[in-house]
Formats: sequence, C-alpha cells, structure tokens
Amino acid sequence: MKEFKDRVAVITGGASGIGFAVARALGRRGMKLVLADIETVALERAVARLTEEGFKASGMVTDVGDRAAVEALADHAWSRFGGAHIVMHNAGVAVFGPLQSMTDQDWAWSLRVNLQGPINGVQAFLPRMLAQGEEGHMVFTASFAGLVPNRDLGPYNVTKAAVVALAESVHKDMRGSGIGSSVLCPMRVETAIDQSFRNRPAELGGPTANRSYSEEERSQLQGRALEVDPVAGLVVDAIIRGDLYIHTHGEAQVYVAKRAEKIQESFKHAL
Repeated sequence: MKEFKDRVAVITGGASGIGFAVARALGRRGMKLVLADIETVALERAVARLTEEGFKASGMVTDVGDRAAVEALADHAWSRFGGAHIVMHNAGVAVFGPLQSMTDQDWAWSLRVNLQGPINGVQAFLPRMLAQGEEGHMVFTASFAGLVPNRDLGPYNVTKAAVVALAESVHKDMRGSGIGSSVLCPMRVETAIDQSFRNRPAELGGPTANRSYSEEERSQLQGRALEVDPVAGLVVDAIIRGDLYIHTHGEAQVYVAKRAEKIQESFKHAL
C-alpha cells in the first residue's frame, strides 16, 4: 500500500502502546483514524490527544471478542469516514504461569481477545474492504511467542501462533486483490500488556485471577525492551513494502533459526 492521505485506519487496542503509536504514525501521513479499545477513559484521552495534534480521529469502545461489537466498529468507520483501508488487529492480553496451572477461564479469555478478536476483525472488515475496490492492508499484532513459544505463557503462545497463521492465510487468500497482510512479531516492547489483567471480565475470572511476571522473571526475559515509536515506524514501513512478517528485535533471529533447524532436521525421519 502506497497511498495514505485521506484514507482510513482502524486500530483495535488503539488507546495506548503500539496501537496508539501506529495511529500517530499513520496520522502524520494524512490518514483518518478510528481507534477501538475496551477502556473508555483511555480511549477518550487518546482521541483527544490525536485531535489536539491536528489529526482527524474518532473512537469507539469495543470488545473485540464480541462479533456484533466489531461489526458496529466497521459500521462506524464507514459512516464516519467512508471506509477502511488499514485495519490493525492489535488488542491482546496475557496470562502468566505454567501451563499445568491454566484454568478454563484463562484459556477462554486468551482465546476470546487474542484470537477471536482478529477473526472477528477479518470477518467484519475484509469483505467490505474488497467491495470497496481500493488498495488496503491488514496488520495483525502477534508476538515473537507466536514463532518461538515462551515458558509460562501457554495460552498466549497458542493464540499468537494462531494469529501468525491467520495473517499468513489472509496474505495468501488476498493475493492479487490489492489487499496486503502483515504480522508483527515483537519481543519485549514498552506497553501495558503485563497489566492486561486490569480489563479481565468478572465472568472470565476478573483481575484477581491473573498475575504478572515477577521482577526476577522479567530480568530473565530475552531481548531488549523497545519503545513503541520505533516499532510503529517498522509497521508503517512494512505496509508500504507489503512485507508479510515484521520483526522488531534483531536478536530474535537466532531463536527462529534454531526452531527452523529443528524442524528441518526432523525431516530425516519422514517417509
């Protein structure tokens, strides 16, 4: 995708972190912005900040796990700004702890936000984008954990691996349509993902059912903690080039290569 001015970007999880940084980066290129988030106050502040900076922006409180809510978000984008050209499926949550301790509610919440959310976004937006007949792009925020699983992040690993596959599927099925697909696979970025439990609904365990990394565990994590603005720049550049994969940390390459080597080596036993 090359043209940005006066086109429309929709970003879930857009009130903070990577989502908000990407919104600002796209706004600087002249895009109209629709932010979606589960947090009302944070969303209002984000839209106000973008407006103060001179961008055309609108916000809609959205539970991405609710298909009807995501359809309403698409309706809002079309009614307010006349369409959607970039859709970033960015909302995400994390539950920390060993796999054997994960509850049904841990899995349900992770699947609802991390996987059903992007699926809902594809179903709500992709047919409309095709009917629109203009170039477009979908961006999926996955994780390095979607390529190489991290310890004590089972549901997160599983859902983010599925998001990688979803982005790859959109890329293949949209070939020749003018609609591209990218999947962002960051290691650590300075966002509030570790505090995502603040938005965990009561029916899925509530905030007290979650825990974050301890300081000791955090110190053992691989990779630098990057600021959001450089990551947003990588996203915009990837959209322009039409890249499928967006990597943020050069140090992640060795781990991806080791996994690929193990997969390749295992073929010596294949029939």
